[in-house]
Amino acid sequence: MSTILIIDDDPDFVNATRIVLEKEGYKVERASGGKEGFQKARKSSPALVILDVMMDSVLDGVSVSRKMNEDDTTRDIPIVMVTSIANTDYAELFPTDEYIHIDAFLSKPIDPEKLIKKIRRILS
Repeated sequence: MSTILIIDDDPDFVNATRIVLEKEGYKVERASGGKEGFQKARKSSPALVILDVMMDSVLDGVSVSRKMNEDDTTRDIPIVMVTSIANTDYAELFPTDEYIHIDAFLSKPIDPEKLIKKIRRILS
């Protein structure tokens, strides 16, 4: 059973996503912010991380993806970045001119079937 770490400060999103993932047979861990999420990723080495963009700061998730890429223990953990930033006043802050170390990007609200397909593709 693969473990997926959800790093997101929205408890409703985390709970709904946890239900979808557990139904598909995944074990789920969670963290409510970037610092906690990075520490959990280093400690437990999940098979995949679902990472929100806006948490403790507007681009907290982008910072976490950079840290994970720079760290030997987390570098190879795939990341699915999720966000609703496109629907906010902060959309212009999202870096579009640089490479972000992620394996997939999904906009909230997320279709559960689409999420599961992405995860299966990445983990296969």
